[in-house]
Amino acid sequence: MVPGIRAEIRQSKPFPNLGSEAMVALQRTASDLQWRLTEFLKPYGISPTQYNALRILRGAGDEGLACNEIGERMLNRDPDITRLLDRLVKSGLARRGRCKTDRRVITARITDNGLALLKSLDAPLEDLNQKITGQLGRQRLQEFLRTLDQIRERV
Repeated sequence: MVPGIRAEIRQSKPFPNLGSEAMVALQRTASDLQWRLTEFLKPYGISPTQYNALRILRGAGDEGLACNEIGERMLNRDPDITRLLDRLVKSGLARRGRCKTDRRVITARITDNGLALLKSLDAPLEDLNQKITGQLGRQRLQEFLRTLDQIRERV
């Protein structure tokens, strides 16, 4: 049995209310998941933020996306998308070019190397996700997703 957030963070005083306890538990869980993803991606030489940007670029297809569009789709807010893309370009996982219809816009696209890296990560990451959430079952996961949607709606 999982000891609960109070025991995990060694908090002796009770939380002021259940909502406060839930928020601390959610923040701790998000931090743990972020750490696990960071550790998972280390051997591949990319960070979770870089992985997220590559996934976004893969989804954009051949047309690519402008920096601001990538920033809007990121899971974690990153104030410096330009520097993030610089690192991806330098490592050969993405490329930049001028938009054909508006030369003022710089568009980023994923490279074949970036696509190959993501393809090599797809199955192992799916296995990790299944290991973490698989025991919950479909119905509990759907309810969990609805709950998270409601929380984000209030943020």
